[in-house]
Order: sequence, then C-alpha cells, then structure tokens
Amino acid sequence: MTVAVETGLWQLDPTASAVGLRHKTFWGLVTVKGTFTAVTGRGEVGSDGSATGTVTLDVASLDTKNAKRDTHLRSADLLDTDNHPEITFAVRGADRLDGDDVRITGRLTVRGISRPLSLTARLTSATAEALTLEAEFPVDREDFGVTWNQLGMMRGLTTVTAALRFTRAAA
Repeated sequence: MTVAVETGLWQLDPTASAVGLRHKTFWGLVTVKGTFTAVTGRGEVGSDGSATGTVTLDVASLDTKNAKRDTHLRSADLLDTDNHPEITFAVRGADRLDGDDVRITGRLTVRGISRPLSLTARLTSATAEALTLEAEFPVDREDFGVTWNQLGMMRGLTTVTAALRFTRAAA
C-alpha cells in the first residue's frame, strides 16, 4: 500500500523521533551504540512532489551510556563538539520509489566537512497531519575527518539509524 504525502511545511517532532548509531570496535568484537537525544528538523513538500529540508543533531547530546566514552567522542579526537556542535543533513530532493520507499539525496556535514549522501528511507506512515520516515545507512567516518583509531580498534563503517516523525507545521 502506497501512502500519499501532503504538500506544505513539516516540522520534526523530537519527542517521537530517534537518531542512533552503532560501530564495531575492539577489532569487531564489541558494538558501541549511541543515541542523539537532541534532534531538530523541518522540511517542505512542494506541489510537484519535490522535497527539501534539514535534520540537525546536537553532537553533545550523543549518549552511549558510558560517560568516559561520551566525553572522548565529543573531544577533538573524534567529533570535536567545541568547534562543530552540530551534524546536519540538508535534503536536496526526495523521489518515491516502489511501494513506500523514498530515495533521499542531500549533503551530510560532520566536523565542518560536507559530503553528498544518498539513502533509501521507508515512509512508514503518512496522514494529512503527520508522517514518519525510517532509514538505516552506513557512513564512513574517515570521509568527515573522524580518523582517531588507536591500535586499529575502530575500523569499518558506522551505521546510522533514524526514525523521524514530522507533523504539519503552522503556515
């Protein structure tokens, strides 16, 4: 069943949205998981079906349930929150694929470095007042200058998961 998305402005509902990550460390033996507890965003769906918008993560809100690790993640070794407090994904376009899949294209900015990103999300629900998109995609942290890797413990890609609920914004 394909759901329709209403045109207009949409505001991210942070209480009903979640963005997380997971990365295998210690030579692939341990998976570190974290959640960004402060996520904001907005978007616009045009009458021609085009979509643009931005999702912003407060990097200091990353919580892996380990205070010492979280402090290190925020340091200049890794995410450098003092100089780069936000991660942003600027959506430049979205195209419906088969069923409820949506190809989303844009630019991901981490540590002040922007790279193009294309991913497939699933539109899991849509009404006149709310819509939910879910996605899981890999990110190569080295593309964004996150290169700290003591003793080769942090190889490979970081997986990002997102469940984003948007509600109709006031005009």
